[in-house]
Amino acid sequence: MPAPLVRTIAVSTAEQLQQVFAVRAAVFMSEQDCPYDEEFDGNDYCATHVLALAGVRPAAAIRIRYFSGFAKLERLAVLKPFRGTPVTRAVVEAAVEICRRKSYSQIYGHSQARLIGFWEKLGFRSLGRNRKLVFSDHAYIEIVRQLTPHRNAITMDSDPYLIIRPEGAWDAPGILEQSSKRPVTSPR
Repeated sequence: MPAPLVRTIAVSTAEQLQQVFAVRAAVFMSEQDCPYDEEFDGNDYCATHVLALAGVRPAAAIRIRYFSGFAKLERLAVLKPFRGTPVTRAVVEAAVEICRRKSYSQIYGHSQARLIGFWEKLGFRSLGRNRKLVFSDHAYIEIVRQLTPHRNAITMDSDPYLIIRPEGAWDAPGILEQSSKRPVTSPR
C-alpha cells in the first residue's frame, strides 16, 4: 500500500486548530503526561500553527511565535505512527518556509535533550549555553537555525494585497482582492 500523501497547511480555521490541539494532546498529555495548563500555555491564539496531514488524517503539528529579529518554533508534536516518516520533516520545513517568507533570518527553539540529533539533521545547532531549561518534566537545550533569505520575502515594499492575504497563502489572491473590484462607496 502506498504511503499517504503528506501536505501541510498554515492553520486558518477553528476545525484545523482543533486538529492541532488533538495531536498535541495525544503526544504531550497522553504520552508524556504533560499537565493540561502547561501544554495549553496561553500562547496558542498569538501564534501561527502548521498542521501536517497524512492523507486526510492529522499527523503532526508545530507552533510558530514571532519576536524582534527571530521566530520561535514550539510544540512540535508527531503522532506515533508518523514518527520517522516524511511527515516530521514536512511540518518543520513548512514552518521554516513561513519564517523565511516573513523575512526572518534565524529561528530559535528548545529541543528535548534526547532529540538534539533530530534537530541537527534539520539544520539546527545547539546554542551551547549552559542555562538550565526544564519544563513539563523534560530537560531542554536551546537551539538555533540560520535562514537564507527567501527570494520572495514579504516586506513593506511587497504588494499590499499580498500582505493582507491569509497566513501562509500569500501566493493566491485573497478575498479582499475580490472586494477591490467593487466601486468605492464609502466615505461619500
